[in-house]
Amino acid sequence: MRKIPFLCYVLFRDHEGGNVSAHSSHLVGSALADPFLAFSAAMNGLAGPLHGLANQECLAYILRFLEKYGETWTKDDIRQFVHDTMKSGKVIPGYGHAVLRKTDPRFMCQLDFADKYIKDSNLIDLVRTNYEVIPEVLAATGKIKNPWPNVDCGSGALLTHYGLTQHEYYTVMFGVSRAFGCSAGQVWSRALGMPIERPNSYDLEHLKALC
Repeated sequence: MRKIPFLCYVLFRDHEGGNVSAHSSHLVGSALADPFLAFSAAMNGLAGPLHGLANQECLAYILRFLEKYGETWTKDDIRQFVHDTMKSGKVIPGYGHAVLRKTDPRFMCQLDFADKYIKDSNLIDLVRTNYEVIPEVLAATGKIKNPWPNVDCGSGALLTHYGLTQHEYYTVMFGVSRAFGCSAGQVWSRALGMPIERPNSYDLEHLKALC
C-alpha cells in the first residue's frame, strides 16, 4: 500500500513548469511572492478538469464503461464505447496531449508497477487493454495525431485498486507531490535571478488586424 503513494509523489512532481499548476507557481513566484503563496496559486491551478481533476475524469470514463459492459468486456466493447463517446461529441479522457507525441513515460511507469504488484484486477486489466485498443481507434480517424495516453489514464485506477475511493482526495496527493517540484523551481528561479513574468497584451488595433 505504501508503494503506490510514493510512485504518485515521484510521477506528479513539477516538470519544468510546462503545465497549469507548475507554471502558476512560477508566475506568482516571479513577483518575489512568498513561496507558500506561490504554491497556493499552483493548487488553485489544479482545480480544473483539464489538469488536476484529469485523473478523476479518466477514472470516471472507465467506470462508466464497466457500468455498461460489466467485467466480461471485450476489445470490441472498448472500440464501440470509444466510437459512441466520440459520436456524442465528447473526447476520450487521458488520450491525446497538446505536447506529448508518444506514450507518456509516466503512464508506462504505472503499467510496470501494476505488472509487478497487481494481479487479477479487472480494473487494471481494462487500463492495459485500453492502451492496446484506444490509440489504434483514435489514429484510424485520421484526425488525431497524438492518440497516446498520458499519466492520468492509469493513476486513478491504481489508487482505486488500493482502496483510495474518495476521488476528491486525488488532487490532494497531486498537490503534495507538486509541492516538491514547485519549491525546487522557486529556488532555481531566484538563484538564477529570473525576471518577473509578463504575459503578452494586445491593443484594439492589433485585434482588428487579426480579424
